Amino acid sequence: MLVDHDLSPSQARNLERATSAEVLDRSAVILAIFQRHARSREARLQVEIARLSYWAPRVREQSGGKDREGGGIGGRGAGESQLELDRRKLRDRIAELRAEIKAIEHEAGVRRQRREEQNKVALVGYTNAGKSSLMRALTGSGVAVADRLFATLDTTVRALQPEAKPRILVSDTVGFIKKLPHELVASFRSTLVEARDAELLLQVVDAADSAFPAQIEVTRAVLQDIGAQQVPRLLLLNKIDRVDAARRKELRSEYPDALLLSAKDPEDVAYLHGHIRDFFERDMIEAELSIPYAKQKLVAEIHASCRVLSEAHDEHGTRLRLRARPEVLARLRAAV
Repeated sequence: MLVDHDLSPSQARNLERATSAEVLDRSAVILAIFQRHARSREARLQVEIARLSYWAPRVREQSGGKDREGGGIGGRGAGESQLELDRRKLRDRIAELRAEIKAIEHEAGVRRQRREEQNKVALVGYTNAGKSSLMRALTGSGVAVADRLFATLDTTVRALQPEAKPRILVSDTVGFIKKLPHELVASFRSTLVEARDAELLLQVVDAADSAFPAQIEVTRAVLQDIGAQQVPRLLLLNKIDRVDAARRKELRSEYPDALLLSAKDPEDVAYLHGHIRDFFERDMIEAELSIPYAKQKLVAEIHASCRVLSEAHDEHGTRLRLRARPEVLARLRAAV
């Protein structure tokens, strides 16, 4: 028996007694879907922490509630019931998993630090809105695409293709859903940091879904919960190829700042590609740098982090005219 609401442990038990059927509430179903789709080590750990946190208060007394005597390291203490032992095992297991994921998060944090000065875009939105399809179209990557809920649980980061100068990194994130279990929001918080640290969020919406206005609000609420509400957002009304002309006209009127597109249309993807590049171009300033031959390693770094407009060589070194973000330019000038 499935219930489209969260149930307390006592409510679930009472329903099972009344119906003689197994009862799963909304959170239990979502957790089961996440568990099925988790692929990477990090995703599996995150889902397992969320699953155990959900089930810990729902562990039932299997032995009739009788206390049992015991002792020794790891064993039951005097008067500790089977229920208490089971719950203690769950707490210990959750602590072990959190220690494992902390090490993985540290490695992910180091990778994010390396990307700190690079331009970053994150795809966010309701589950099954077409984020992974758009990710594949923008980056040419082999990101898995499937018409199902929560097909993506891992954050994937790829460079925008054709590659911009400087590079623009695009990340695909886990899809949101109405009333996402608190355990999952907490467990996937580290994964969603990619959205918080981005300079631009592409909020992908399934324009063919009549419920998408409510889904926009769900995404907004989750972004606020993870501290990403201040990041600039561009609304993308995706799957527009499934919408008739009259509805498209209505959408343009209702959402004048949104882009109507289909991830399957190369022209639409190319237009979005240009829009992303323009977003980062607006903050760049033009400058000239002279790099002495003793510091030629900086030239390669400049080509990676700036748009080089011209390059010339003289007896003193390399002269470059470039466009770059102010903070990047300040760092390079300090290094010359």
